[in-house]
Amino acid sequence: MSREDSLALLAKGEIPERYMRNIGTIGVDGQKRLLRSRVAVVGAGGLGGNVIELLARQGVGFMRIIDGDSFALHNLNRQILATERTIGMNKAAVAAARVAEVNSDVEIHAVAAMFNEDNAVELLSGMDVVVDALDSISCRLLLCRMAQELKIPLVHAAIAGLTGQVGIILPTGPGLEKIYKTTGGSDKGIEAELGNPAATPALAAAIQAQEVVKLLTGIGEILSHKLLYFDTELNIYELLNLG
Repeated sequence: MSREDSLALLAKGEIPERYMRNIGTIGVDGQKRLLRSRVAVVGAGGLGGNVIELLARQGVGFMRIIDGDSFALHNLNRQILATERTIGMNKAAVAAARVAEVNSDVEIHAVAAMFNEDNAVELLSGMDVVVDALDSISCRLLLCRMAQELKIPLVHAAIAGLTGQVGIILPTGPGLEKIYKTTGGSDKGIEAELGNPAATPALAAAIQAQEVVKLLTGIGEILSHKLLYFDTELNIYELLNLG
């Protein structure tokens, strides 16, 4: 099977078996939209690895995965694509190989480079949604600015310890500067102190992936200009308005 084969079946009202459990939620039209969608995932670590896995299984037709880093031993506690075998391997390349094993309908463009101002326009142009799975504040702010300039919705997430946040930044309205300082201070968030336990990025990434699917299919209410904050130590889930 290929993406074209799956789309041809869906056009006839026939459901490829691999997508049968999607249809009750997103419908045939929603599945066709996913298969025709293009998503850039910037970062393939704790957040990005989980997002990539989930979007591949649901059937997003094209993913550009951008990460110039390689897996290290300290990634094994939480990064789903990190295994003892993949230590030292580029994260984007490993992600591409994983997707090829999971869903042959999904076309992958692996970019073994760090996202920066020089490659931003080239890497983001033509995408329907951009996923922020980064871990530096300066890169997050750059990604947000470029996504807004290119008029592409950005699905943001960040975690620290037992807490996390997920939100959607649209081309118009407030950006991540509402959350992060734009000058001075550390380029890392509080996760540098609180750590990154396994379940926290998985939870944030699951919500993030769901928001991507909602954006692409038009189903449900998205977290537009909002931030869903969670603290699993105290069982707090709070919706914050970004203005």
